[in-house]
Amino acid sequence: MNYLLVPILFFGLVILFSSFFTVKQQTAAIIERFGKFHSVRTSGLQMKLPIIDRIVARVGLKIQQLDVIIETKTLDDVFVKLKVSVQYVVIKSKVYEAFYQLEYPHDQITSYVFDVVRAEVPKMKLDDVFVKKDDIAIAVKAELQDAMLDYGYDIIKTLVTDIDPDGQVKEAMNRINASEREKIAAQFEGDAARILIVEKAKAEAESKRLQGQGIADQRREIARGLEESVEVLNKVGINSQEASALIVVTQHYDTLQSIGEATNTNLILLPNSPQAGSDMLNNMVASFTASNMIGETMKKNAPKRLEK
Repeated sequence: MNYLLVPILFFGLVILFSSFFTVKQQTAAIIERFGKFHSVRTSGLQMKLPIIDRIVARVGLKIQQLDVIIETKTLDDVFVKLKVSVQYVVIKSKVYEAFYQLEYPHDQITSYVFDVVRAEVPKMKLDDVFVKKDDIAIAVKAELQDAMLDYGYDIIKTLVTDIDPDGQVKEAMNRINASEREKIAAQFEGDAARILIVEKAKAEAESKRLQGQGIADQRREIARGLEESVEVLNKVGINSQEASALIVVTQHYDTLQSIGEATNTNLILLPNSPQAGSDMLNNMVASFTASNMIGETMKKNAPKRLEK
């Protein structure tokens, strides 16, 4: 008798423990009774009839992501691959529809993504695809939201995460970008060179102006010095003609001395005989005499011109 109680007790314990089960957080368990849907159990400790009830599936209620890669053609006949990421979740109140009405949800979502992307992208040029990728994502979400809601799925967000044109197209785009940047760089270099030339010309003009002003001041001081030298010589009994000749000769020999002191200079030697020196001095004296006569004549005629 005791031998019969042990198996019965063991079998009873197995039946008892098989009546209880747990469901994890963010998960729903689907219970069938004799092959027919009975109930949906949420997280926690749950109970079912042993042998009669059966857990046929556990449906996750977390947000899931499906990445879909589509190859299509743009309006300007460029083939491009787009990666669309669809974030979706099973609606807690529609677990039955999500499990029983749709056998392969990934395939269904993928079909809708293909349909929408291949309808929208051929309307755009390649540059517009990059700019309006959010519009493509919004169109995909709107289409999926309407289609999948009846099957118990809620589309949280759709994202166009990658746009990959053909390799040759990308190289061409990079060359265009590089050419534009080189063009801008050349423009900046040209502007810089133009500014440099203008500033250099201004500096040279200012330098020449100051140089001319310096030469004028130098000549003015030389004339003042000559005038003072002549006055000093006149005081010691030397007339203006003789004083001018003496100053010219002195400056001539001062010039020769300066040339002799410098190196790597070119020197032109005039005839240096006594007769040649006398002739040069006579010519200088005649030139200064003529200059003085012209100056005196102009001074005499100046009052007459004023009277007229």
